[in-house]
Formats: sequence, C-alpha cells, structure tokens
Amino acid sequence: MKRILSKFRLRFLHKDAPRRVVNRQKKIITIVFDKRQKFVIGVLLLSLVLFISEFYHLRFSRSGLIISLGLSTLSDLFLYWAVRHDLPKRFETNAYMIFILPFFYTLAFTLFYFLIPARILSRVILTVLYAVGLYSLYLCQNIFTVGATRTIQLLSGARIVSFVLTLLSFFFLMNILFTLHFPIYVIAPFIFVTTFLLMFQSIWTYSLQSDAISLLPLWTFMLSVCVLEVAIMIWFWPSTPTTSSLFLAGLFYTIVGLSHVWFDRRLFRGVLWEYVWVSAVVFFVLILSTTWGK
Repeated sequence: MKRILSKFRLRFLHKDAPRRVVNRQKKIITIVFDKRQKFVIGVLLLSLVLFISEFYHLRFSRSGLIISLGLSTLSDLFLYWAVRHDLPKRFETNAYMIFILPFFYTLAFTLFYFLIPARILSRVILTVLYAVGLYSLYLCQNIFTVGATRTIQLLSGARIVSFVLTLLSFFFLMNILFTLHFPIYVIAPFIFVTTFLLMFQSIWTYSLQSDAISLLPLWTFMLSVCVLEVAIMIWFWPSTPTTSSLFLAGLFYTIVGLSHVWFDRRLFRGVLWEYVWVSAVVFFVLILSTTWGK
C-alpha cells in the first residue's frame, strides 16, 4: 500500500511540476560603420543642412551665426565619432589639434555662404566644394592620428591638402571680417585668434615627430603678431575686402610655408626665393588694385 501511494505521489508531483522554460537568446542587430562611412555620413548631413539653410535667408543674423557655430561644432563631433578609438592611444596633450581646422573650415564656408548671390547654381557649387573639401580634411586628420607615432607615405600628401584648406579657410574668414567694416579694435582680436589657431595647427602637422615642437607655441605667437600688425595696416589701406584678404592670405602662405620647410629641414636658398617671389607678386597685386584718391 505504501509503495502504491508513493508511486501515485511521484506521478502527481511530476505532472503538476512547472515546465522548464527555454530561454531563447535574442539576436541583437548592430550596425557598425568604419571610419570612411562615418566620414561620409558626417559630410552628407552637414552639407544637407548647409544647403537647406539658404532657403531661410538667414544672412548675417543671429540665427545665421548660431547655425554656423552649430555646424562647425558638429563637424568636430563627427570627426571625434570616427577617430575616438585612436585618440587615447596615439595622442596625449595634442589631441585637440586635429579639431581646429575642421571647425574653422566649416565656420568659414557657412559664413561665406551668406555673402554669395542667392542663386541655386552658385549654392550647389559651393555646397559640393564644401563637401569634397570636408571629406578630404577628415581623411587628412585621420592620417595625422597615425603620423604622430610613425612615418607613413600618406603624411606628405595630407600635409599639402591640409595646408591648402587652411589657406582657403583663412582667406574666407579674413574676407568676411573685412566685409563687415567693423572698427579695427573690434576685428583685431578675431584676426589674431584666427591666425594663431590656423597657423598653430598647420605648423604642428610638420612637427609631429620633431624635437622643436616645444617651441611651437612661442613661434606661432610671434608670427601671429606679425600678421596682425600687417592686417591693421591693410585695414587702413584703400583697397577692397577681397584684395586685402588675398594679400593677407599670401602673407600667411609665405610665413607658414617657410615655417614648414624649416621644421622639415628643407630651408634652402632656392626654396626661400620661391616664397619671396610669391610675396612680391601678391604685393604688386595689392598696389595695382588700390583705389588711390577714393
């Protein structure tokens, strides 16, 4: 009898026992982008916002300035999104250097965007130029993250492209400052800060592995003061904003270019005369385009 009751209990308990629940692992789909894809996403979004902003006729208003600063900040955020895993490994205190030019490049284009005629063709051309330049700039900054620790073949090309975009940004920003016709004591601080930062990051690209990198802040400060003094003189010069900006861009090219070859230990007599001739040509253009007596 006891055996029958025990078998009955076992069957009863086994029948009413809770069933095992099989936990199926849920598949989580994650999308992983490589660096180039992240660069393309950032360039497309920034270019689209830049082109759409034209239809709101912002010009040099408070809203236009906010959009310009916002897009400039986003350009750095997209760059950080793409190279953030390399920064702690390859950089220490100079990590911020790669974010200077993308910010000023976007700021220069967005502000200059408000100066050109409101035509769809000109807007499309400028937007395409901005997109191509920004993508090239992202690639250059990515190369600099690697070139800070070892010498690579692409470093020379990245330096050239970065220097050209630096000159373009400097020209646009100087043109904007001179076009506003503000008093010299108002635009002088902006000229100095813009010149110092653009010059600092440009010379830094040629001193990544140089022992003279400790002299870079003082070197850049003194050169920026020289450019500011010339800019103050040009502000009183009877010329158009475009001509004045072109002359300052030529001066910037000469000073920074000579600094490049000096840090690269290629400052020979022939190279020196090339920059002297460029400065002479730009100076004669300034003289010939001066509106004397007006």
